[in-house]
Order: sequence, then C-alpha cells, then structure tokens
Amino acid sequence: MRIAVASDHAGFSLKALLASDLRAGGHEVEDLGAADAETAVDYPDYGRACAEAVAAGRAEMGIVVCGSGIGISIAANRVPGARCALVHDHLSARLARAHNDANMIAFGARLMGLETARDALAAFLSTPFAGGRHAARVMKLDPA
Repeated sequence: MRIAVASDHAGFSLKALLASDLRAGGHEVEDLGAADAETAVDYPDYGRACAEAVAAGRAEMGIVVCGSGIGISIAANRVPGARCALVHDHLSARLARAHNDANMIAFGARLMGLETARDALAAFLSTPFAGGRHAARVMKLDPA
C-alpha cells in the first residue's frame, strides 16, 4: 500500500517511527515532512499536503501527527475527499475505517505512546469499510 505521512515538529519523532514500521511491513511511504523536530513548522501546511496526496490518489492512505492531533486533523479535513479521523486507541481506529471509511488517521504525539499508536495504526490499516448502512452516511460527509 502507498501511504503518505506528514507531521509538524511536535509529531516528527512519532511520524518517523511509524513510517519506519510501515516500510518494514512492505508499504511504500511518501514522507511529506516535517524534516526534523527542532525547526518549528505550521501543522496546517503538513495536514493539507498529506490530505491532498490522498485526495489526488497519490497515496491510498494518510497518516498525520502533531502535538495533540487536533489541528492537523482539522487541516486535513478541509481538503475535499480527505476523511481524517483523530484516534486514541485500537477501537477508535477500527471504527474510523469500518463506519466512516476514513482514509487518513491522525495522532497526537504528546497524548499517545508509541505502542498505542502502533496498535491503532495496525487496526486502521487492516480494517475494511463496512459499507451497508454506513455508505449513505459517508456520502453526506463530502461536499456536494
């Protein structure tokens, strides 16, 4: 699977670890930045860049990380075609895919440990969209 990843400086370390895990798992990873944890950058730029990669089809899924996960997920969700879910654990990640057909996942690096993030990401990537009664609801999420 081709997966785009992006973060601000606060999310850099978690993003880098998750990207490494994805590569080790055989995924193709496009890292859209930030380049390091020391240089302060603006999370909206990175959330938007990742969402645009997903919406344009350059990536099948996207992962974004900032300090809380809130700002970068808001930025991603401003891009038509991106459905970014801020998750906190395995269950929220699984439901984001199964019920909401989320194509992006957001993490708060200051709020979530590495093992919880790994577990949530595994659930996200392995869960298919359930369709059925959820499909009509998901269609209402995208602008007309």
